Amino acid sequence: MNKKQIQYCKEIIKKNKIEFIDLKANDLTGRLHHITLPYYDNILEKLVTEGVGFDGSSYGFKKVENSDMILVPDLETARIDPFRDAPTLSFYSHIVLTDQKRTPFSQDGRYLAKKAEGLLKEITGADKSWWGPEFEFYIFSKVEYDTRTASSYYRVEHAEEFYKKAYHAANPFDEYDDFRDEACKLLKAQGINVKYHHHEVGERGQQEIETYFADLLTTADNIITTKYILFNFAKQKGLYITFMPKPMYQQAGNGMHLHFYITKNGKNLFYKKGEYGNFSELGRYFIGGMLKHAPALSAFTNPSTNSYKRLVPGFEAPVALTYGMGNRAGAIRIPKYVSNPQETRFEYRPPDATANPYLCLVAMLLAGIDGVVNKIDPVKEGFGPYDKNFLEGDDVHKIHFLPRNLAEALDALEIDNDFLRRGNIFTDELLQQWIKTKNEEIHSIGTMPHPFEYKMYFNL
Repeated sequence: MNKKQIQYCKEIIKKNKIEFIDLKANDLTGRLHHITLPYYDNILEKLVTEGVGFDGSSYGFKKVENSDMILVPDLETARIDPFRDAPTLSFYSHIVLTDQKRTPFSQDGRYLAKKAEGLLKEITGADKSWWGPEFEFYIFSKVEYDTRTASSYYRVEHAEEFYKKAYHAANPFDEYDDFRDEACKLLKAQGINVKYHHHEVGERGQQEIETYFADLLTTADNIITTKYILFNFAKQKGLYITFMPKPMYQQAGNGMHLHFYITKNGKNLFYKKGEYGNFSELGRYFIGGMLKHAPALSAFTNPSTNSYKRLVPGFEAPVALTYGMGNRAGAIRIPKYVSNPQETRFEYRPPDATANPYLCLVAMLLAGIDGVVNKIDPVKEGFGPYDKNFLEGDDVHKIHFLPRNLAEALDALEIDNDFLRRGNIFTDELLQQWIKTKNEEIHSIGTMPHPFEYKMYFNL
């Protein structure tokens, strides 16, 4: 038990007159859950030593007949929840088993994140991986949707309607710049620093907020917190937001691009002056590993059926397994505008926010590590570099593409998963449960008549 952390939390509790303790955790797919306990003296000591029991089957982890599990607060994640009426101190939780040793649960994403960072150090010597997410989302003024036996529909209303040229649109046409300002203040209060925000390409209310770099576990926590903040703040304002990859037909999709590099003793290991993109051999191997395993990675970076409605040509979508400087059609972009060696990085563009961020980031890191172990050179593998529009030239026949749908991504995962098993980070049980869960989603939507099918086939 860390007495200093407990004392620090108690100082927060006293200063803010905290009345409730809230434990947050994510289920297998990345959806947030919580349980709330009234505050009393010594509750933190009790929670750290005993935790709180919960039903793991309802989180998608366990079978009903053996579903007891335990949440234990991570005291380092203490934050005051800005959306609770009563003063509430919130913690992210470790998920542990009910044995006497309180063994970490092998499918707990926060546990996997720590193991993956340890493996990174063991294999590459790096002390940390650094991640910078971009959050794209739409804001709507009204949303209705339902699916029943005899009806299925959605309808969205939006306050904005540009004719193209929506990227970086200025007010008064940018309706939600003040919303983004206030959201950024809320994020800062939660320890999340924003790099910038702006209107995105989507002509019906698409936004972007980009945050600064943090380590893997902190970044995954921050992704969950950012979505929590934005959903709740939108509700306060009488608005609706969505991170769905493709919420509207013929509009730009929502990605969650991830900027990435690794360091040792504070030094960026991806930097080597004079090479293409000023990228070191180690950095190229990371690129090679991620592109080599990208089809299987897609099962975690793009894990919804809706994900693949975004990953189509023509909407700046990263559909090709290529890399290059400033090329947004490829899966990996090396930003041209970076001049600081310490910020040398690449951006992996396929992911979207339907991902479980812990599993997504861990899988990406393991793919990069595999590139290092097996010295996967992206040039020799034919992944580039491409600095031109390869989709219109002769090179298009040489290029491999991301899966066209979730079923193809799951098929790729079943074939290519050894890189995820390194260090026993992704277990057989986790992979099998993930594939089972996602196949159930595919079956659900595959057997439901679509409204557009009525338009195509009703009178045929």
